[in-house]
Amino acid sequence: MRIAIIGTGYVGLVAGAGLSDFGNDVVCVDVDEERIAQLRRGVIPIHEPGLDVLVKRNLEAKRLRFSTSTVESVATAEVVIIAVGTPTREDSGAADLRYIEAAARDIGKGLTGHAVVVTKSTVPVGTADRVRSWIAAETSHEFSVASNPEFLKEGDAVNDFMKPSRVILGVDDERAGKRLRSMYEPFVRTNNRILMMDVRSAELSKYAANAMLATRISFMNELSLLAEKVGADIEKVRKGVGSDPRIGPKFLFPGPGYGGSCFPKDTRALIHTADEFGAKVGIVEAVVQANQRQKRVLGERVSSHFGGDLNGKRIAIWGLAFKPETDDIREAPSLVLIDALLAGGATVVGCDPVAIENTKREIGDRIEYTIDMYEAAKGADALIVVTEWHQFRRPDFARLKDLMAQPVLFDGRNIWPSDELRQQGYSYYGIGRPMA
Repeated sequence: MRIAIIGTGYVGLVAGAGLSDFGNDVVCVDVDEERIAQLRRGVIPIHEPGLDVLVKRNLEAKRLRFSTSTVESVATAEVVIIAVGTPTREDSGAADLRYIEAAARDIGKGLTGHAVVVTKSTVPVGTADRVRSWIAAETSHEFSVASNPEFLKEGDAVNDFMKPSRVILGVDDERAGKRLRSMYEPFVRTNNRILMMDVRSAELSKYAANAMLATRISFMNELSLLAEKVGADIEKVRKGVGSDPRIGPKFLFPGPGYGGSCFPKDTRALIHTADEFGAKVGIVEAVVQANQRQKRVLGERVSSHFGGDLNGKRIAIWGLAFKPETDDIREAPSLVLIDALLAGGATVVGCDPVAIENTKREIGDRIEYTIDMYEAAKGADALIVVTEWHQFRRPDFARLKDLMAQPVLFDGRNIWPSDELRQQGYSYYGIGRPMA
């Protein structure tokens, strides 16, 4: 099948590499000429495990190409996938659809025959109708508009795309449904997980899924603060709750708040959509507020430990990315923590295996950087783990104690053995765990 994908971010690039790996002829389009030049050389501009191998294999097989021209790329395409960004508008919290509109109008200018145009970007309910009008304003050719929301986890996106838990296809005509089903059937041969529905239900499904996951996280974060007040251990509570088969154990881990490109943006956009249609999503509003509070918890605890005076204190942070296996720092809890520590007068050194360059682009030289976890801890008055990279899970605590100026640990992910560390002479603070 001939497929054009507009956008080469996490979603577009993973989709392009995955679809080409199943024998399709795929061209990925982006207006960023430097990015396209890199991709043509096989250089991947984002950190996503396994993606470089997939792109290189299909480039060499000539099933995957890259272009800066949407008009040229869609001319012979049977399916056109829109995978551009939909950032939050700062004035309202709504999803900014300017890139969707630009892509749709260029698609209309390039169509030479019938194509199924698919919105894979996360978009508000009703966006397909807008896409249809934008394309129709530029062409007299027949086309269909469909919705195919993505459900990719950063850090495991390739596996999620190649072995999807479900494929949601929102279609309003039979022709589009048959073509998209044919495109995805090779991915679900062992268990047909294709869910066909109307376009608006598909659009809402993406927001609903992310809001539900964000809700679970914020719920456990709020419970963790209650656990501390009543003397309970949230880790034991988490296991007790997660063992209920109606609930399950996933997304019940307390921490410093969620970040990334999806949950913060999509929960705000869902709230805006509800307001626009005269509905109320009070639970989602509470989730957003709870997450904002949770991102301040670590900074407040560090300040409290040192009596509110961080002047002259050296604080080490392990983990800058919002989650492991990605270099994405968008709305990362680490950024809120860094701001709080610097405002308090501390010197901060950050350590992350892949996210340092992105952090530098965001905050510059306001902090020190190192990829060596022990170098970061040298001379530190406190060490905070924010992102649970594997190498941070079981460090040499005896070595750490010798390196640090003071043996103070803040475990933002509850990955360390609290009782053992206290026996070793550390001051240990977790999330929702007994203080002593």
